[in-house]
Formats: sequence, C-alpha cells, structure tokens
Amino acid sequence: MKKLPSLLTALTLGLVATTAGAVGTRSFDLSVMDDLAGGDLTGVTIDSKGIVRAGWALGQTPVNEAQSAWQSLVMPDGSVLIGTGNEGKLIRVNGSQVEIAGTTEQMAITSLVQAWNGDVIAGSIPAGKLYRLPKGQASKAEKLKEFGAAVEGVEYIWAMAYDDKSKSVYAATGPEGKVLRIDEQGKAQVHFDADDAHVVSIAVGSDGKVYCGTAGKALLYRIDAPGRAVVINDFDAEDVSNIAQHKDGTLWATANKYGGSFSLPGRGGMGMAGPSSARPSRPGEGTLMRFKNGTAETMMESRSAHFTALILTEDGTPYVGTGAEGRVLTVNDDHLERIVADAEERQIQSIFLSGKKRLLVSSDPIVVREIKGEGGPDSIWTSKVLDAGLPAEFGQLSFRGQGTEVETRSGNTQEPDANWTSWTKALTTSGKPGTTRGRYVQMRARFGKDPNASFSEVRFHFVTDNVRALIKSISADGRAQRSGRLQTGLQSSGGKVSKSSPSVSVRWDVENPDRDELRYRIFYRLDAQTTWRDALKPAEIFTRTDYEWDTSTLPEGLYRMRVEATDELVNAPDKITKHAAESGVIVVDNTPPLFGALAINGRRLTGDVTDGLGPIARIELALAGTDDWRPINPKDGIFDSASESFDADVSAIVPAGSRLIGVRAFDNAGNSALKELEAK
Repeated sequence: MKKLPSLLTALTLGLVATTAGAVGTRSFDLSVMDDLAGGDLTGVTIDSKGIVRAGWALGQTPVNEAQSAWQSLVMPDGSVLIGTGNEGKLIRVNGSQVEIAGTTEQMAITSLVQAWNGDVIAGSIPAGKLYRLPKGQASKAEKLKEFGAAVEGVEYIWAMAYDDKSKSVYAATGPEGKVLRIDEQGKAQVHFDADDAHVVSIAVGSDGKVYCGTAGKALLYRIDAPGRAVVINDFDAEDVSNIAQHKDGTLWATANKYGGSFSLPGRGGMGMAGPSSARPSRPGEGTLMRFKNGTAETMMESRSAHFTALILTEDGTPYVGTGAEGRVLTVNDDHLERIVADAEERQIQSIFLSGKKRLLVSSDPIVVREIKGEGGPDSIWTSKVLDAGLPAEFGQLSFRGQGTEVETRSGNTQEPDANWTSWTKALTTSGKPGTTRGRYVQMRARFGKDPNASFSEVRFHFVTDNVRALIKSISADGRAQRSGRLQTGLQSSGGKVSKSSPSVSVRWDVENPDRDELRYRIFYRLDAQTTWRDALKPAEIFTRTDYEWDTSTLPEGLYRMRVEATDELVNAPDKITKHAAESGVIVVDNTPPLFGALAINGRRLTGDVTDGLGPIARIELALAGTDDWRPINPKDGIFDSASESFDADVSAIVPAGSRLIGVRAFDNAGNSALKELEAK
C-alpha cells in the first residue's frame, strides 16, 4: 500500500491543552473524485461523479532485472518485450517467465516497434542507435545486432512508428528535432525537421499521415509530405508525450507540464546533459486533448500527475497512464472521467487492451500486470488517512451504495502502524462502526462478488477534544502590542507624517487548535483607569479578528484594549472555554496642536507649539503657493515633548523680499495646525 497523505493539515501549533470536552460535531465528507481517490484503489474504479465500483483485477509479474521501463511491445504470442533504462536491456516476459532477451550497452532502450515481417526495431539513447530483432527473437542476454548507419545530428531516439503502407519506420529524435524515415535496409532519411530540439512522440494515423509531437514548445504536427508539415496545436505544456488516431480519424494527444523537474538536452548541447534527465522525477500536470472534425477539445486534465501512456480501444475510448501514483484513467464523450486501475508502482508505462491478453506495464519498479477481469474479493477501496487534528470520538458513518462492506480503523500516528486498532466489524448500511478514539482514522470498502456493488457520498462524524483558543497578540494600526509592551524597531528618518484619523485599526492573532468558530468581545479603558467599557453593541456577535475602533467621541489620552475569545457558539455552556489578552498603550489624539508665539524677524523664524497629548512630531515651512515643505528643528534638536520651541535661520528657504510663508506643525497622531505670516 502506498503512503497515504492526510485529508486535513495539522491543526495544532506546538501547543496541546489537556482540557477535554464536547466541541461542535464535524465530519469527514468524501463525495468527489479527488477525495475518494486519495488512498489505495485495489481493483476498484472511481468516476468523476464520486461513485466507487469494482474495477480491474490485476495480476502481478515482477521484473527484477531492471528498475525502469521505457517502452513495451506485445508480441503475437502474448509475450511482452520491455526496453529498460540504466543498462539498456531488452527483457521478455511470457506469463510468469522473465528473461533478458538482449543488451545494447546503451543507457536505455527508449522505443520499440514491430515492422517488416514481424521484425522488432529498438531505438536507444544516448548514441541514437537502432537494433533489429528478427521476429522479435534474440539470443539470450547477448548484445543486440545494430541496424542501419548512424545519422548525423541524431543522439536520441525517443519514439518510433511503423507504416505498413509505405513499409517505413518513422523515428522521433533529438537533439536536432528530426523525424527520420527508415527503410527495410536500414537507410535513414530526414523526413521532417521540427522547430524544436526534440521530437518525442510519433504515430502513423489511420489516414496515412504521420503525426509527431515535440518537447520544449510542445507542438503537435501533421506531416503531409517530406519536409512539409502543419502545426495542429501549440500546447500550453512542455512536451507532447503520446499520440494516437482512431480509425474514424479522431486524433488524440497527451501533453505535460513538469514545473522545472524535467528537461531535455537541447540543440548545441544546451540543457541538462544525459538521458537520465529525460524521465521526470516528480509529478507533473497532464492534459488529454481530442481533435475531431477539425475541433480541438480538452477531454481530461490532471493537476497531480503527468500522462505517460495513451491507447485507444476498438470503439475509440481513450485510456491514459499516469506518471505519478501509477494509475489508468479514461473519459467518455460526456467528460465522465474514471480511474480504472491503481498499481503500486510509480508509473504506468504501457497499456495493452487488445490481443491475447490485456496488460499493463508499470515502472519504478517494473511489473507486468495482466487484467484478469473485474470485481472479486480483492476489490478494496481504502481511503486516505483522515486527520481530525486532535484526538476525537467517532460517531455515525453514513454512505450510499449496495453490495459493499465498510470498515474503519484509527490511531494516533499519521502512518498506520502496529499501534493502530484493527479494522472494525463491517457495516453493510450506514451506522456506528464503533471506531476507537484517536486523532487519525481510515475507512475501507470491500466489494465482494456483487457486479453492481457501489459506494459513494461518505460522511463520518466526529467530535474532537475542546482546546482553548489563545489570543497571541494584539496590534493597533500595524503596531504589534504584546504583553503590554509596544514592539518597536529602527524606523526610517523623515518621510511623510501619518494622516490623522479617529479610526484605529485593531487586529489580533489567535491560536485555535481545534478550529472552533470563535466569538470575540472587545473592551477599552483609559490607561489611568480600571473600568473596561464595551467597544461593541451589547448583543453584537463579532467573529472577525480585526476591528475598526471609532475614537471620534472619546477624550484624547492613552488607552488600552482587551479582546476576549470564546467558543460559546459551538459548545454547551458547561464546556465553554475563554481566553483574553490586553494590548499595549494606544494613543487616542484627535485634536491638533496650537501655536503660541510665532514671528519672523528678517529671516529668523521663532515660535512655540503645544499639543494636549503630544509629542510634537514635525514643524515645517513653505513659501505660499508651493507644496515644497521644509523641516524646522526645535531648539533642543529633538521632537520628544508636547511643547516645542524653535528659533531657526530660514534664509536658505525664504528668498529676499516680501514673501508670504506658511508654518505648520504635526503631533504624533498626524493632527496638524497651519499659520501664515509675511516675511519682509
């Protein structure tokens, strides 16, 4: 079983309270595809309506001779040839028998195609060599015979397709973006040169046209004749990974984004060197697009996995393999998506749904999985691990469906281990499974033999311990107030004085481990008094963590605020918890300073200014008709009190002659006073 991520992020912040009790009832709701698909899907299918049913039953033949599969080919006898990485081995799997069919001494066999008279052609990297296996046979573990001569500028053969009409193999190559046409004697010609460094996918359509896709610009081409092609689509992606055309002419293609986890060597040696960079190491994003009657339509998108395989069935239904979580997806004309298989391996490399056997070839590690049918006792849906955030009591488990048996288990570790409980007794209808108390819980549904069994719309109720919410800090107008102390830092000198306003923006940070809905009560008092007064209306239910405090009717002075958090909205009276915190000093000053004596003799400006609360923050002078205000220093050189005197030579600011000047003063709250006088 894969490691299962939790549904909810952890809710605690390093603080666990010992107080326990009832809290508001919550539930885990799994009703959409993404929620239901987060766990392990053994032999089940999930559609985009959120319905789980029995799906493909998969066999398992491990291939231990190599770690990664690049390309696979099913032979007429039902055996599978697998081109592998690391040592460039060709491996044959026939039922449970696994053998090395040949080696290349290359880093990887990247492509396989059955061509003339049933012979198999293999392409490799990084030397861009071709190998030919008559009827797909080779001497066990011996080096394969090279086929044809090397083509200048071709180092990577990423994909191949055979055209029975022209008796030609077409090869998608890099790092010069060439499509090669190869005849039965191994002679290769450049059939098309793409406007990209690598051509990574290729197909011969039912209409006889050659289609190819590139990496880098992610262009999908139709090649109409040697050297002549048209771009069918320019994907918002990094590569066009697979192409297939149905016999009715409908064209399908997958394209991927990798978010920086994947790149290919470029023309002139640019990019990440070496073929190891050609297999993305992290999940990307995939798109499946259909081109029908000249219209492009996006049929399926995945934000959590790129697409590594594409095949069409006889009726034109597409099946896509993913490069993360090892799943097979499909979609119908109504855009109903389904996950039809979930392998334990990281990647689905190939899908084969016709011939003697239906098979999947997965990679990392390599496993050949035969599709043995649908349903059966091994069809089991297992949810992701669900995180209640705190220890919880579990109640009713409700679900819709028939023919299923549902079980649960719980524990206090994020990954199920020996400390988890055993699975509970199975429920066949909604009820209480008797799940033991714990922070984490998991569900599973067994589908048995009923071919119509289904499972959907899951809701599991729980109640966590009630942990008190804590107010960690209160700030006013962006100035944090903690433990009654104003938090300060080195401020910039000069600049604009803040604008005065009777409204004070108060905010508070809350630690709320159990995520209760909280109600806040807000109070204020003068710093010199002890009586707290309500800032809110008596019956107001306030749930935000910010408050605009209107001080326009209050006397100026130093104030403090108190915020109380309570979880009374979701708890019975005997289970309510509370916590309150007090701010540091908040200055309420809505009156401007006053000038006392103010005079200018010659070019010497003298005067004094006083504020009721202070301190005075700035004194400025400007010529009338301008907005060029220049600062004037107080006599003692520092603005630190409610009264400041000044005596300054302003000849550098006020030119000779009769001039009308303005003098203004600001207090620390941004209130200002302005006086005008004439300088002669």
